[in-house]
Amino acid sequence: MSKASDRAYAQIKAMILSGTLAPGAPLREEQLAEVCGVSRTPVREAMRRLEAELFVRKTETQRSFVVDASPDDIADAFELRAMLESHAARRAAERMGPGDLAALRDHNAAIRRAVELFSPDIPAFLEHNRHFHAIILRAAQSDRLSAMLGQIVEQPVVLRTALHYDRDSLRRAHREHDELLAAFERRDGNWAAAVMTAHIQRAFHAYRDARAAASQDRAA
Repeated sequence: MSKASDRAYAQIKAMILSGTLAPGAPLREEQLAEVCGVSRTPVREAMRRLEAELFVRKTETQRSFVVDASPDDIADAFELRAMLESHAARRAAERMGPGDLAALRDHNAAIRRAVELFSPDIPAFLEHNRHFHAIILRAAQSDRLSAMLGQIVEQPVVLRTALHYDRDSLRRAHREHDELLAAFERRDGNWAAAVMTAHIQRAFHAYRDARAAASQDRAA
């Protein structure tokens, strides 16, 4: 891949993840090339890469759109994430060093501060939550697991989950991180895996409930 293609890939992906390019939005090469400041060839290469990663879908007429996840897609993504992240937590519990534990504590403290503000700082929550889970994955020491999880965790439906959280849901996420830390401190892989499974399952139900409530509001 050329540098221009890498730049187009990163920029288009960022627009999808941020919601600038909404689910179902059409993707036109000439417009994306102008936005990214590249020719259409790097954009075409970037689109093929994003299609392979399930961010973009192409119709039989070769038109491209941002993927709009179905309820089944959402459930599947969370189920796979729970399976893979629980395995990562089990491995990490056996391999994690003092530096990793300290970093996890720091990020979870930052999450608590973000949650307890008068108006919760969701971007800060998301950023520190991302670092928290990335440290666990790194401590698991499995390149194959990292590659598999990277695609699932970066899907827009997963990254946007916290946008649907109320304060109680954010606090529960913080407490579950505390329990993960307790499991890691004791090098108890089974405990860590069980907590991680519940953590991801709760995130799925929070997302599903919020999506259902939003659908009811639109129908009212």
